Amino acid sequence: MISSENHSRIPIKNIYYMLAYAWNHPQEKDFISVFGKDENDLVNLLSKVLLIKVKALIKKGFYKEYIQSRDESGIIRGKILFKESMETFSYRRGKLHILEDEMTHDILHNQIIKTTLYHLSKSDQLERGCKEEITKTLPYFSDVSLIKVSSRLFNEINLHRNNQHYQFLLDICQFIWENSLLHEGQAEQQFQDYSREHRKLAKLFEDFVKNFYRKEIRGSRAKSESLHWPAEGEETTLLPKMTTDISLEYDNKKFIIDTKFYKDIFSEQWEKETVRSAHLYQLFAYLKNEEYFSGRKAGGVLLYPEVHKKVDLSYRMHGFDIRVCTVDLNGHWQGIHERLLEVAGK
Repeated sequence: MISSENHSRIPIKNIYYMLAYAWNHPQEKDFISVFGKDENDLVNLLSKVLLIKVKALIKKGFYKEYIQSRDESGIIRGKILFKESMETFSYRRGKLHILEDEMTHDILHNQIIKTTLYHLSKSDQLERGCKEEITKTLPYFSDVSLIKVSSRLFNEINLHRNNQHYQFLLDICQFIWENSLLHEGQAEQQFQDYSREHRKLAKLFEDFVKNFYRKEIRGSRAKSESLHWPAEGEETTLLPKMTTDISLEYDNKKFIIDTKFYKDIFSEQWEKETVRSAHLYQLFAYLKNEEYFSGRKAGGVLLYPEVHKKVDLSYRMHGFDIRVCTVDLNGHWQGIHERLLEVAGK
């Protein structure tokens, strides 16, 4: 997976579909059909999706957890903090310091959602109707605290069977925060144009294709895989790591797929177009090392987004079946779906 020059802009709805797969929520991919029109802005689209999912969450009820709270009380409950009670002489006032577990929905999951909604409601880039709906929704979070959101916080969220329904909501929130400039005290809330963030789109392309195969080919295994060099010596740790973008296995077949987010599939040598040598050498190295350690020949695919024209080249090299092909991310979703299955031999 490598990012390079400018691409034609991928339709917002297709980026949403790709995100749904990349986040492991393919069941959410058709959710946007309820809007009835094509969106021109990803953050507006995700904000609308977030709003609808939040409304469903409100009907279901906020997830709650026990948190420890300290209090000075005349009623004995929880754990008595004798040391603090003695130091502050609270017992003279007929009270004791206590530590108790309190069930509350003022927890990180809900705090992130509320803070995201709050900042979205202040953004000039959001459609007026969406902002008004968010403003109407915020009072339901009156007992939830606003917090300072950072990328680190998302790693601290504890998700399990009882609150798994929060995952998609929090994925949207994380995406909005990581692709925006939402800062407390900032007059305007600005969003980056994700459709022009080529490094991020390159990573999205890889994750989307990997999870697409994992979901859509029953019984398959699709993952990034570290391959070893068949090398000996004292400094083998200095050899570069070989990690596939996608190793796909199903029906006793294996494909190594390298996603390349490039505008130009071909390079020019002596006024002649050729497949990019570095890409081909890299894929060939993966295939040879896979054969050395597993004893079988995998198929190899260099997969690019289609820009100028469809490309579908097939070669047989040293017994390996290798394809160089494209998928049109600007086209209709059904076409993308069918093309990816065809690339994998389905």
